Amino acid sequence: MGWAGFEAMAIAVAGIPFPDWIQPEVFTIPAFSIGDMHIGPLPLRWYALAYIAGLALGWLYMARLVRTERLWPTPPGAPMTSRDVEDFVFYAALGVILGGRLGSILFYNFETFLRDPLSALRIWEGGMSFHGGLIGVALAIVLFARARKIPLLTLGDLTAAVVPIGLFFGRVANFINQELWGRPTDLPWGVVFETDPERLARHPSQLYQAGLEGLLLFAVLAWLIFRRDALRQPGRVTGTFLLGYGIVRSLAETVRVPDAHLTDLPFGISMGTYLSLPMVAIGAWLVWNALKARPGATAPR
Repeated sequence: MGWAGFEAMAIAVAGIPFPDWIQPEVFTIPAFSIGDMHIGPLPLRWYALAYIAGLALGWLYMARLVRTERLWPTPPGAPMTSRDVEDFVFYAALGVILGGRLGSILFYNFETFLRDPLSALRIWEGGMSFHGGLIGVALAIVLFARARKIPLLTLGDLTAAVVPIGLFFGRVANFINQELWGRPTDLPWGVVFETDPERLARHPSQLYQAGLEGLLLFAVLAWLIFRRDALRQPGRVTGTFLLGYGIVRSLAETVRVPDAHLTDLPFGISMGTYLSLPMVAIGAWLVWNALKARPGATAPR
């Protein structure tokens, strides 16, 4: 056995087994019949609860930001009402779901879609892309801002402030589902996932991303909003989010296992990194422009 074999064996032995008490389903409604129609079983998954928790807490946090008068120029104050926030959450949810699904197909599973177009409808098999969801939400922001005559960058700032909440819950759900795991490691916190046919100790990259994309990014944006009056500089929060997410996602990609059918991309860079690079550039440009503008200036509509 060569050194590579010994190293792989050491990694496998040193890993922490994935806890068997963590299951993807919260509970399952047994199969039942209504007349001649058979329904179920119907599992309630943590992944679904993650989306619900992200949307609900994001809604509450955005409503709080709108109601906190000291965060806004006086006059004119907050550019939207709590009712606007309630309505916007619906459009944002559609953007996340539709954009995330389409992004997963176009960015990661396009060949599968060409072979089997109906695979796009089988949402119960999983498959959501953050970058696709981001595009969907961006479209929702543009349409809603125009319909309600809300400054575009300000609505973007409010949305960016709450996105890390959903990212945190989503990445934790990825860990519970034992998906999107990392590369092999000999670090003491390497996890042996049951879904890994090689049974190697791997980086729990889902938890890395939950901490970086979720907790850390949320804290940075909250500090900018509550301590640096960033909502008075339209585009600053949005730019910081795009810049920060692009950087931490690119770092996480170095320990994540790339999709098996996307391993031959130019320069050995993963698809996630390629999709994050434009975010870094756009984010830096938005921050630069926001810092140049006079605090409290009116955001473009």
